[in-house]
Amino acid sequence: MSTPYPFTAIVGQDDLRLGLLLNAVSPAVGGVLVRGEKGTAKSTAVRALAALMPEVDVVAGCRFSCAPGAPDPACPDGPHEAGTGVSRPARTVELPVGASEDRLVGALDIERALSEGVKAFEPGLLADAHRGILYVDEVNLLHDHLVDLLLDAAAMGASYVEREGVSVRHAARFLLVGTMNPEEGELRPQLLDRFGLTVEVAASRETDLRVEVVRRRLAYDDDPAGFAARWADEEAALRERIVAARALLPRVVLGDGVLRQIAATCAAFEVDGMRADIVMARTATALAAWAGREEVVADDVRQAALLALPHRRRRNPFDAPGLDEDKLDEALDEAADTADGEGDDDPDPDGPGGGVPPQGGGPDDGPATDGPDDGGPDDGGTDTGGPEDNGPGAPGREETGGDTPAPGGGEQQPVRAGEPFRTKMLSVPGLGEGAAGRRSRARTEHGRTTGSRRPEGALTKLHLAATVQAAAPHQRARGRSGRGLVVRRDDLRQATREGREGNLVLFVVDASGSMAARQRMSAVKGAVMSLLLDAYQRRDKVGLVTFRGRDAEVALPPTSSVDAAAARLETLPTGGRTPLAAGLLKAHDVLRVERLRDPSRRALLVVVTDGRATGGVDPVALAARAGRLHASEGTASVVVDCESGFVRLGLAAQLARDLGGSAVTLDELRADSIAGLVKDITATGRAA
Repeated sequence: MSTPYPFTAIVGQDDLRLGLLLNAVSPAVGGVLVRGEKGTAKSTAVRALAALMPEVDVVAGCRFSCAPGAPDPACPDGPHEAGTGVSRPARTVELPVGASEDRLVGALDIERALSEGVKAFEPGLLADAHRGILYVDEVNLLHDHLVDLLLDAAAMGASYVEREGVSVRHAARFLLVGTMNPEEGELRPQLLDRFGLTVEVAASRETDLRVEVVRRRLAYDDDPAGFAARWADEEAALRERIVAARALLPRVVLGDGVLRQIAATCAAFEVDGMRADIVMARTATALAAWAGREEVVADDVRQAALLALPHRRRRNPFDAPGLDEDKLDEALDEAADTADGEGDDDPDPDGPGGGVPPQGGGPDDGPATDGPDDGGPDDGGTDTGGPEDNGPGAPGREETGGDTPAPGGGEQQPVRAGEPFRTKMLSVPGLGEGAAGRRSRARTEHGRTTGSRRPEGALTKLHLAATVQAAAPHQRARGRSGRGLVVRRDDLRQATREGREGNLVLFVVDASGSMAARQRMSAVKGAVMSLLLDAYQRRDKVGLVTFRGRDAEVALPPTSSVDAAAARLETLPTGGRTPLAAGLLKAHDVLRVERLRDPSRRALLVVVTDGRATGGVDPVALAARAGRLHASEGTASVVVDCESGFVRLGLAAQLARDLGGSAVTLDELRADSIAGLVKDITATGRAA
């Protein structure tokens, strides 16, 4: 077994270490979600924590790690008699992103359950993690239904498996740790709320700290055992501190004044529900125990808020995470003044005098403050370029339209997106088999039952009626004599279900001079932002291709991070010629690669343009051929027509016909006519 990197040897990352240690002291805090860029010791810290966890006593031979002093009366391996057990290290169980539901919660032998009437149960990862650590790397990429099961078990302390009337329950109490890179996509707000704490991690920009990180890592790689031995004393001391804090925790007093501060803080930040208040109270209590105190003080409440509230105050995927610390201090002070005015006993009115926060408590460089910078360019450089070579009489030249900038305009400053609005659903026609989501119809593991089939591999969802129907004609030949049904493997039927899948929504956005009028481009960006928000809610991957000047570029490769797409869109410059064909061909290249990477995920191409094409020889014909290329491969598509002015050429509608899709104007994108657009797309009969 490889030697883990010592927890005490991790450089910096104070909030990360503190969040993990508080959960080690009090698993009731509810776990921790670690958000940060790649290469910031997220996984290293989680795996190193396992070596610090105290050993656990278990009933010998119990697959569910029952405590010998108080065994679970409902344990599937029970009943156990109370007595002495055996000690073993606390486990760290890792849940792979591609795990199945049966691997997570366990699986029943359906054939034996039907034919023999026994509960033959194979435990899953939740049972393995009981009284240990359950670690989910890249939790934001885990299927939603698995995250739901995982967090339900963490909240209830038990796992339930229900299969066609056969029920198994076992204890599942564990320290839940999830890590994620926000660039790869966000968790739904409902799931974010189920993690007790969240910490943001980033690589230090201080040279000395970076040097020390590299020095220690190289020393560990050269001699893992020797490096760990040099940190053995620090590891032992930290392990003893965890044990002492656990013993002290039941004696910690949470006064009414402190409770008032917690409630006032949650109200000030307008968090939904009461889970934040409860988590803050448990975290503050764990902080006091960790510091060796029997009373919670104001500093504990402040640190608890910094860990428990940032992920609960987010309202949509484009909000910046973090807390306004000035607002936090103001809320705490107001609550303290109110408590003083009512005569409440404040155990520590001086706040910071209540003791030094433990290991990383209260850093000045905590989560990012609320609200992004405007980000507008400050170079003042607009219209710097020379004249464009769109010759007079060139097809689709930008000489018509009321708000088109003067011919020959160079690159324009980026403009802000207009206000996002609610859109109705655009979907890919046909029936897919892609990743679970909320957009297009698909065969899924979860959804309404539509029929049955013979299982191709392991049986996961039994269709009971079809199984009984298949077995019934053979009962006499099989010598059935009792009440039980004689079922064989060939009789079993898998339920087929229909739900919704997530798609790849690839935006192809015209950023040329014909789109550069500030009012129009603001509306265009607002429309795309609205569609991005819709894609976030429907669990899609998104990509962004832009074209302007002489060529097209992939502004954002397909990703699950809608935040990243929104950021790229905000800074998108405009100006120059309109290489429409190049944009469509670049999109074709992106889709071709994505089909190889993920063949089951179907695509929806959204082209945002006025349909004009300039530059090169016969640009309109080139764009038409590129559109027909997409149509020949069955790519579902829609063109958002951005043409404006009194003179309209109808080029976007013609492009939609070449693509085999439909066209909708910016105004229609807001209206109920999108329902008709979906029907038009479906009528093409093409599936990506």
